[in-house]
Formats: sequence, C-alpha cells, structure tokens
Amino acid sequence: MSELVKWKGRKGRKPLLLEGARQVGKTWLLKDFGKRHFKNVAYINFQNPSRELIALFNGSIEPKRIIMMLELMLNMNISPAETLIIFDEVQEAPRALTSLKYFCEDTPEYCLATAGSLLGIFLHKDTSFPVGKVNTLKLEPMDFEEFLWANSRENIVTFLQSNLFETAFNEILSDLFKQYLYIGGMPETVADWIENQNVENANAIQEEILSNYRKDFIKHTDNTTAVRIRQVFDSLPAQFARKNDKFLYGTVKSGARAREYEMAIEWLIDAGIVRRVNQVGCWDKIPLKSYAGFSAFKLYFVDVGLFRHFAEIPFEVIQSNTAIFDEFNGLVAEQFVLQQLAKHTLYYWTGGKDSEVDFLMQYGSEIVPIEVKSGKNVQAKSLKIFREKYAPEISVRFSLKNTRLDNDMLNISLFSSFLYENLLDYSSKKFVKQ
Repeated sequence: MSELVKWKGRKGRKPLLLEGARQVGKTWLLKDFGKRHFKNVAYINFQNPSRELIALFNGSIEPKRIIMMLELMLNMNISPAETLIIFDEVQEAPRALTSLKYFCEDTPEYCLATAGSLLGIFLHKDTSFPVGKVNTLKLEPMDFEEFLWANSRENIVTFLQSNLFETAFNEILSDLFKQYLYIGGMPETVADWIENQNVENANAIQEEILSNYRKDFIKHTDNTTAVRIRQVFDSLPAQFARKNDKFLYGTVKSGARAREYEMAIEWLIDAGIVRRVNQVGCWDKIPLKSYAGFSAFKLYFVDVGLFRHFAEIPFEVIQSNTAIFDEFNGLVAEQFVLQQLAKHTLYYWTGGKDSEVDFLMQYGSEIVPIEVKSGKNVQAKSLKIFREKYAPEISVRFSLKNTRLDNDMLNISLFSSFLYENLLDYSSKKFVKQ
C-alpha cells in the first residue's frame, strides 16, 4: 500500500502494472487503495468482459476515447485527480495492454493501475508490450511479519524491531510460526484461519488454489506443454525430499531432458507459481547475478502453506515438537526462509561433494551466506567450509535457536525471521565500530 501511495504522488508517474501469482490479493489491494486515496474507482475486469467492452478495445485505443466510453458504460465521471482507473486481468485483452503506452504518452494525468495473474506469460507472447511506458510492482503472498499483523500482534513486531535479541515472546512466536508453516501467506487462507481456526477449511482453500493453477496449465497452453508443466509441478515435493543439489529432470520423468522441459519451467516461473534459485560459482564478486550458472538451479513454491499442502504434511506433524524438519530434510524450512526473503534475489553455492550453502544474498556491497537449519542442532559443515575458504564479513544461520550474534555469525531464530534486515544492519554497524 505504501508503494502504491508513492506511485500516486510520483512526478512522471506512468500507468502501473501490478504483477503476482493468482490469488495473492492484487484486486483487493488496488480496490482498497482506490477507496482510501481516491474519490472514485473505475473498475474494469477483462476476465469475463461484456460485448461492449470487447468492442470498445477492438476500436481505437486513443485514451480520451476510451475514457469517454468508459464514463458512459460505468455511468460515472472519470476525473484525473479524483478517479483511480483499474484494468483487472489485463493480460486477457492485449489491446488494453497496448493502450497503456498511449495513456503514458498522451494522458499522464490519469491514474491507471492494472493487474494480472499471468502477465509474465502473456508478455512473452506476441503481445505488444509498452516497454518503458509503465511502472511495475510485484505482490507476494503474506510473509510471517504480515501474518503476525493479521493476528493482531503488531505490538510484538514493533517491540522486537527495537529489541532485537529479546526472547520474552518466543513461546507466542513459536506457536504462530507453526501456524504459518501450515497456513502460509495466501490471503484467503489466512483470513479464514483467523476467523475459524479450522484445518479442514484451510486445506480446502489451498486445494482450490492449486486446482486453479492446474486449470491455467490447460487453459493457456497447448496440450503437450500443459502435460509437461503438470509433470514439473507434480515433481516438486520429490525434488526437495531427495535433497538434490540441483533440479533433476529425471525426477520429472525417467529419461527426461532439459530441452523438453525448459518451456514448462519458464511458464511456472512467469506465472509466479515457482521461484528459481540459481547456483553461483564465484561468490566473492558482485553483482552475484553476473556469476550465476543457469544450468544448475532449484525451484521453490510461491507459498510455504501451499507447498505444505501439496506435499501432504499433516497438521499434527507441524504442531508436534518432534523433528518435523529433519524428517522432511528441511524442505519446509527452506521454503519458509525463501518466502521471507522474497524481495531479494537469492542464489546457492556448492563446493564439491556434500558441500552446499543454502542461499547467498547480496546485501549492499556485502555477500551474505545463509544456512537454514531446521531444528536446534546448528552444526553446519558446509557453512564452516565456506567461511574458512572465503571469510565473509557476515554469515547468517536460521534455526530454532535464539537470535544472537556470535562474532561474525548471526544466528536468527526462524520465528524471528522478520527481523533479518534490522539484524543485518545491526551486525554491519557493530563490525564497522569494531
């Protein structure tokens, strides 16, 4: 919301593209933004357009004509200063997407925001995309901090942001952390959980979301590609359970080759359903992106709750104090950490046989190795090898142990993960002072 407010007041503002996976809350967010910060909202949904709407965009897409006709269709005045125009599921109307170029050039005074669940896919087709004529934002599922807000725990978040190593709320955070692993951050699932605390409801909503993803495979691709997307999609729990050091095509289908499934993987990434983390071989040079290898990578789900449901990990296992993560090779813990760090581009490092650092992150001018340990046993052979070899200024370990700073090792409790940037800043300042 704060980014949308900044966009509204930005000098040289362009039409906005709000991207994100299906059902992460894009439509709700734009409507709420319009209700809070504008007098009127002109909402147009291209998912199931009327004949009049189809005819409108089949004709001239000169902005003033479109605005005049929308005023008649919606029976409202569309004012540049007082109205937010929303084009929803804009990828379904290629000419509406193309019109953004002319809104930018000819009528920049209007606030036009667009949303689309499959924008990434359609932008790689023959659609005339208005390059350089739009501002973009991406909406992710709720992270753990936002889950705490939703559970009316803002006071704890605020307190811990100023008291980074306090452990007084660990029991409360631990319980909510387990809930989040099960529920995840899809808004509908979170809202229902807060109201009803019903596991069966949560599973039903998650299954419906996954079902809608599967329907998209068929609706928006040819039969051969749809089958391959489904095969990659269904292989993801097995990819994690085997703790491979990279995505293995043989896990998708015996004898499968990369060239057969590259398009399927790109489709899932473009749809926002999975995230790709590439291997990097040269860790000590920036930007890390320049040294990433694209043949070795891992795929993660967009949301830890959806992944938990897909992998059929029951509530009793999440809630128990037994070795939930050890049993599943830490797959849920890695999914969780990746989701908390979603705004950063992450990589991973391998250094030979049985030596792998879960994530590498560029933080300013520093490269931070990140190890994810799924319990209180924090022995990390790979991170030790990495630190001895490269001597990074700061290393990070997520685990169930209390948050603390031991020399150049920053231990972050998994259920205090929302403090990671505050802690990294604190660590940097501490090292500079020393």
